[in-house]
Amino acid sequence: MTDSGSAAALPGTTSSGHRPENLVLGAALITAAFFCVALVGALAKQSGTYTSTGVLLLFQNAIGLLFVVPVALRGGRSTVATGRFGMHVLRAAMGTACWYALFFAITRIPLADATLLTYSAPLWMPFIAWAVTRQRVAGATWIGAGIGFVGVILVLQPQGHSFGLGSASALAGALFLALAMMSVRWLGATEPVIRVLFYYFLLSTVISVPIALADWEPIPRQAWVSLTALGVAQLASQTLIVVAYRYASAEKIGPFIYSVIIFAALVDWVVWNHRPSLVAGLGMALVIGGGLVAVRVRRRSG
Repeated sequence: MTDSGSAAALPGTTSSGHRPENLVLGAALITAAFFCVALVGALAKQSGTYTSTGVLLLFQNAIGLLFVVPVALRGGRSTVATGRFGMHVLRAAMGTACWYALFFAITRIPLADATLLTYSAPLWMPFIAWAVTRQRVAGATWIGAGIGFVGVILVLQPQGHSFGLGSASALAGALFLALAMMSVRWLGATEPVIRVLFYYFLLSTVISVPIALADWEPIPRQAWVSLTALGVAQLASQTLIVVAYRYASAEKIGPFIYSVIIFAALVDWVVWNHRPSLVAGLGMALVIGGGLVAVRVRRRSG
């Protein structure tokens, strides 16, 4: 899901000040980051049995903000001064919409399916790039995207289930995520990591407050631990992605984004006993393979 300077989801990361390359360490860190992303989904599914999607969203962002603000402000006004506030708003809005769509989806379909559909975002990026820039997209990129979409279809109906609201929400999340990823890439040209993180968590928290209030449900005592863990896991994923890009370039470790699909499938199997069928497993492989083809061709041509 990462492209030059983009990270996850949700994730608002760019690279600045690379250390000497250590590809093994960079790959390990980025894999750990996407394990945390899968953990966010699992914790949201667990916490969602106690409270609303809006509350999940608020906790996820507010806890990250509590940690990021002191770091950002320690660097003085220059650390947060920006001439690209509108792009930061776009990135936060799309990221927040993506997470809301994913959190909503996992209450209705298995975690693995919701994660795969949302993280099919790189397959949508050639369409969005073409629509925005009108630049020619390499034929191999379209082929890779096509392979991935065949995988999406297999995952959507591995057992003949109808296309429902949960699947629609996860696919909408993929479009939001693709836009968020592209906005982070555009921000990466001028904005340092801490500034991107600061505005992401700040603006996402501001956006989350009215959503949480409109969707408010009392938070039972047993939910506080999982909600706090949700926010910490989100913050950990962002931090690990930032550190990973200091040891290796996005071009080399970006494809590790797809590890989140494998982690989510394993968690779904172990915790909720949702064992993926052979057809669903084939669909996951096609999404991952098609995404890797599309991303690698786009980087070589870009």
